[in-house]
Amino acid sequence: MLIYPTKSQYLNKFYLSYSANVIDTTMTISTDASLSQQAIITSTTDISHIHKFLGARTPKDWLTAALDNIPLLLQDHANCEKKAAGTAMNLIFRYEFHQDLQLKLAQLIREEMLHYEQVIGIMNERGQAWSHLPAGRYAKGLLKHKRTYEPAAMIDVLIIGAFIEARSCERFAALADVIDDSRLAKYYRYLLKSESRHYEDYLALAASLSDTPIDERVAFFRQAEAELITTVDEEFRFHSGVPVAY
Repeated sequence: MLIYPTKSQYLNKFYLSYSANVIDTTMTISTDASLSQQAIITSTTDISHIHKFLGARTPKDWLTAALDNIPLLLQDHANCEKKAAGTAMNLIFRYEFHQDLQLKLAQLIREEMLHYEQVIGIMNERGQAWSHLPAGRYAKGLLKHKRTYEPAAMIDVLIIGAFIEARSCERFAALADVIDDSRLAKYYRYLLKSESRHYEDYLALAASLSDTPIDERVAFFRQAEAELITTVDEEFRFHSGVPVAY
């Protein structure tokens, strides 16, 4: 059973091993400063299906930029977790008639806010203060293709959500493999299981709400998302394309 830390809890240690697409994860959660309680969570995450789902891998130049801009990466990561929770909350209120959507997104919100707290905790550990960071082009670049009538609009938003979560998972895995910071590498590997499940949940919800197959829309957004990831971007962000300086 997955145990979620409360606000007074924080991640203390992660014990992980990483090989190719399969990640064995052992997470230790310690309660308060006394370290009196520990919960061990072990899982294996296969992300090969993520690579098949996405239209492109993260470019090496983006990874180079990420390693050169760790504080900015952390700040935008925190922003992304908070925005993901906010987006899911908006969907819950807008589409109250869909019970399966309500339940799946309620769990997603809890997990995204937990991740938000964890990233803030890592920033605090590093002595990094919160700073305002404007959003990049990524989400807007996908949402501009959303259809304007229902239920097509909701289906498109869910498909977009699937691609955002899948890209997050792919980037966490890519970062963990190259970053020279064991704390961050372990944390990014720990996130893979939930991010992988989130993409699957969004995609399943989109399919369940459509009277026709969603393959065509998925293929459309796969191409649009890959273009945003592989082309030159004016700004570096967690979901940006290749920063112009690189």
